[in-house]
Amino acid sequence: MDIKRIGEAGQLRSMDVVNGFEVRPGFYLQNGATAIEGGVSFTVHTKNGTACTLVLYERKAKEPFAEIPFPENYRIGNVYSMIVFGLDIRKIEYNYRVDGPKDLKKGLLFDKERYLLDPYAKAVTGQSNWGEKPEYSRDCYRARVVSNDFDWGRARRKPADMRDLIIYELHTRGFTKHHTSDVKHPGTFDGIREKIPYLKDLGINAVELMPIFEFDETRDTRYVNGKKLLDYWGYNPVSFFAPNTSYSSEKEFNREGTELKYLIRELHDNDIEVILDVVFNHTAEGNENGPFISFKGFDNNIYYMLTPDGKYYNFSGCGNTLNCNHPVVQNMILDCLRYWVTDYRIDGFRFDLASILGRSEDGSPLSKPPLLERLAFDPILGRVKLIAEAWDAAGLYQVGTFPSWNRWSEWNGRYRDDMRRFLKGDPGLVKAAAQRMSGSRDIYDRESRGDTASVNFITCHDGFTMWDLYSYNEKHNLDNGWDNTDGDNNNNSWNCGAEGWTDRQDVIRLRKKLVRNAFAALMTSQGVPMMYAGDEFLNTQYGNNNAYCQDNEISWLNWDLLLENHKISQFVKEMIRFRKKHPVLRSRGKNALCGLPSVSFHGEEPWKFKEDYENHLLGVLFAGREKDSDTDDIVYVMMNMHWEPHTVRLPELPLDYFWEIFSDTADEPKNGRLPGGEIRLEERSIIILEGNQMGRKGNVICL
Repeated sequence: MDIKRIGEAGQLRSMDVVNGFEVRPGFYLQNGATAIEGGVSFTVHTKNGTACTLVLYERKAKEPFAEIPFPENYRIGNVYSMIVFGLDIRKIEYNYRVDGPKDLKKGLLFDKERYLLDPYAKAVTGQSNWGEKPEYSRDCYRARVVSNDFDWGRARRKPADMRDLIIYELHTRGFTKHHTSDVKHPGTFDGIREKIPYLKDLGINAVELMPIFEFDETRDTRYVNGKKLLDYWGYNPVSFFAPNTSYSSEKEFNREGTELKYLIRELHDNDIEVILDVVFNHTAEGNENGPFISFKGFDNNIYYMLTPDGKYYNFSGCGNTLNCNHPVVQNMILDCLRYWVTDYRIDGFRFDLASILGRSEDGSPLSKPPLLERLAFDPILGRVKLIAEAWDAAGLYQVGTFPSWNRWSEWNGRYRDDMRRFLKGDPGLVKAAAQRMSGSRDIYDRESRGDTASVNFITCHDGFTMWDLYSYNEKHNLDNGWDNTDGDNNNNSWNCGAEGWTDRQDVIRLRKKLVRNAFAALMTSQGVPMMYAGDEFLNTQYGNNNAYCQDNEISWLNWDLLLENHKISQFVKEMIRFRKKHPVLRSRGKNALCGLPSVSFHGEEPWKFKEDYENHLLGVLFAGREKDSDTDDIVYVMMNMHWEPHTVRLPELPLDYFWEIFSDTADEPKNGRLPGGEIRLEERSIIILEGNQMGRKGNVICL
């Protein structure tokens, strides 16, 4: 190792020369690769590793052109940091080799011959062509140095209130990949961008993107019935800090993430927030038989939960489990989320199998998990939405009990299950449905959890689409290649009399009515509604309730159905607008002056709610007044899930109010102002009423 003295701006600067490269200690507090004028700072850490080497490649080259060991005196604590001068970031790729002890029972897997991806890589090379893995990166992953100079402009957005969100879950590729999407860049971030006018017209104000962190869709490539199956959903992260480059319409060398940023900026310009579905419960490295990508080679026994004999705990169902409450892993997750918020302006995160984030290093649940608490109180994340999938694959179910600090919302699996059963006419569900419609007050204490603890959904990516929910009694997953053993068997679905496709018009009419019922219930339930992309125009997965590997017409949205089912789509739009119009559906607000309680339950007679096992009729009356409003907001949702019609007497309103029908899901809907105090609910239908004031219509003064 040589030492040079180089004069610069009148000062002396010491340089080391390692393998022909001028180097000096780098930025120890900045993990990953940071470009500076004339060089790059590379920073990584390992507790148990004994030596670290930076490996440099020319772009797309099979072999490295240089390997630069970190000088031992460049290590501070467990951190190696080194600035390498004379590198052109447009031409290089990099990874690492780490040496250290190997003891399988202690979980130490160091191997200086393995090439490791930077855990803080901002871009992963060789992943840009969907479904293809280039030969040069077959045995290892490499990173690229990314320039961060995107101009977000001067605009500053005030985050939307969580209670006002209507979330639209979508898959970046599947949303526009089908030829019917009519976009220039199908299956990409730009494809979504081209559909923003559609999203705006639909009325949603938040998109929840299924995983966009870099993942390798080719990791488990299989062929079934002549179809190439891939890891389509992307719930196997390779790199937490890098966007999936195959979702970009063009190559973005050293500008990875730019197209995504343009998408986010334009969504924000249209008042649509962006929520990322993030997977911190496991990685693509899998178990003992899985690949070495990154964490196994840096500190396997720190990043993963291990059994006493060095095996992998598998609370995720995917081979390994991240050791989320180890301080090192906590810091990595927190750094990651801060990065996406500051560099990409992300508005919220949905945490996949979030109960794992609350497990201790031995896998036992913690009453006050350090990671979840840190996320709840972190200043950078202070206005970010935090949504937990409050269960994991090992049976830890925390819906209603997820540690929240009044900051976390939850995917309400109880809402999905109870409402599916009630809406298809199962007995004994009317009491549960009443609770779900009123914000699941039996699960979430309003005083400590507020109005937004429950994210309500009937369908999502995991399971049947809305149309399939009423078209199939059983899952049809044979195309996945597992003999129909994969996917949930408890779908709470109903085929309405014919399994799958049918030309029976009576079955088709019934299915469409049940879809209208589901959307009517979802959009009039207190809590935060979430819908799955394509459900608004009856998209189908042909009965596949676990389409995680189907990169084809099974998963792609068929936009021809939007024209074919425009009446359903219009109904969904109207329900979204109705929800936005009525604050009483989104929060408790102030008490109504008309004397009505904020929420009340009714039967065929007002104020007489029947919990009988065979009862299928439920009336939910919402009443309240927003701050600074001079008008009470009154909505009555009457739900008859019986296969026979019922006549219902309506609750009386104050003298200057009258009932008016907003929506009737029956095949021959009623409309207009109600002259009397009774109304007939047709079988399996929902009627939604507004309590309007004389001289007003829909809370707008009539002129």
